[in-house]
Amino acid sequence: MPETSRERETEAGMRNTQQKEQGSQSSQNVVSLISKFADDNLTLVRNISTGLAIAGVIVIARSIKLITKFRAASEIPAHFIEKNVSICGKVQAITEKGLQVEHIPIYLPLLSPLLSKHKDVCTSLLLVHLTGVELTPDGRAWLQKNLAPGQTVWLKLISREEDTLHCLVSQTKRSMWSHCLNEEVLQLGLARSAPLSGVLPDSPLYWRLHKRLHRAEAKAERKGRGLWKEDGFWERASTAVRDNLLVRLMRRIFKRTS
Repeated sequence: MPETSRERETEAGMRNTQQKEQGSQSSQNVVSLISKFADDNLTLVRNISTGLAIAGVIVIARSIKLITKFRAASEIPAHFIEKNVSICGKVQAITEKGLQVEHIPIYLPLLSPLLSKHKDVCTSLLLVHLTGVELTPDGRAWLQKNLAPGQTVWLKLISREEDTLHCLVSQTKRSMWSHCLNEEVLQLGLARSAPLSGVLPDSPLYWRLHKRLHRAEAKAERKGRGLWKEDGFWERASTAVRDNLLVRLMRRIFKRTS
């Protein structure tokens, strides 16, 4: 007797159900095997995870140069300067050319020694110029007095010119507040404002720095500090007498007769 369509549908449904059950059982078997392997080799799995994490940290550290010690201005990536990144350093000397600073990279235990490219003990120094500032001899002497060798400073990178870095140099004092030395020497009248080297005049950065430094210089001028100090009454009077033609003529006469 020929089978009906209902019977054929029933048999097809049963076959589909059996296939699904077999597939589900196979998936469970695979999951069981993976779980059993992970349980039996827990230490190995942990070591692999740790290794992958360390490898990721190394790749990231190398890519963004977190732990690289810069020994010359040319070693600093261009995007560090474009983004005005701040780096840390120790002052070693102050010369007529600028500050000589040893860069201090971020230190990561275990990783830093492994990734350090320079194994020698020789230390190269970065030449740093206070951006927008023209120091006077008194200003240079003030820096030498207030920045002892080995003192830590922060360098906000503004521009690079050959081997010189133009930076905003900040110092952390006892109050834990950061003081910008560029502004401080201008406020004390120990420097004049100077053109911002390497900064485009129409850029927002130029106008921010220009306003900031000009305000510091104007404060020194308003309070009569340093370069802007005005002589007192007696100093002005003695200068006027000394420069008077009659007084100078009388001095010459007394010299000849003596």
